[in-house]
Amino acid sequence: MDPVRRSGPEAMAVDEWLLATVESPVLRIYDWLGDWGSVGYFGDLEAARATFPGVGWVRRWTGGGTVDHRADWTYSVIAPGRETLAGMRGAESYRALHAALAQALHAEGMDARLSTGAEETGAAACFENPVSHDLIDAVGRKIAGAGQRRTKRGLLHQGSLARIADPVLSRQRAESLASVMARQRDFREFYPLEEFIAERVSARYGLPVWTERR
Repeated sequence: MDPVRRSGPEAMAVDEWLLATVESPVLRIYDWLGDWGSVGYFGDLEAARATFPGVGWVRRWTGGGTVDHRADWTYSVIAPGRETLAGMRGAESYRALHAALAQALHAEGMDARLSTGAEETGAAACFENPVSHDLIDAVGRKIAGAGQRRTKRGLLHQGSLARIADPVLSRQRAESLASVMARQRDFREFYPLEEFIAERVSARYGLPVWTERR
């Protein structure tokens, strides 16, 4: 559990720090400081601004669509390269993680199932475009999506669920998801290396040339 609410650039830098340093799989749950949206690595920032005016924007290192983080539950999964999850093909790891999330949501009494892709619309806004292996509800509305990136260090999966949660429910949801994904788990707050975060913000996520890239 990240105990610190962070700006968009700082939130992205923490995920990169985790991918660069962790030796065991990590599920990170975090909140945003202020009103933020994010666009995928190849996303259209101008379209995002037109769709969700009045928010700050950060470009993710992962793919996926445009997400308004003012009303979501945000999480990341980091799997080092030696882990089975990191060795899966993109569609396989995407499906596995969303299947685990669906199981955790069922424990809350929430209807969630994997999309076949038949509901895909092509919209840039993440929750208006259910692609294959996203999560949808009983009437086909998308409720969860994600973006992924693989490096030599492993897999980064950045996910968003269109269901906000107070701190108690957020922790319960995190515990439920972790228990589905791992036989053993250890819950802790963590404090990343601030020098690394500051460097990534100044060199990448906080730069207009990064955010506005096409």
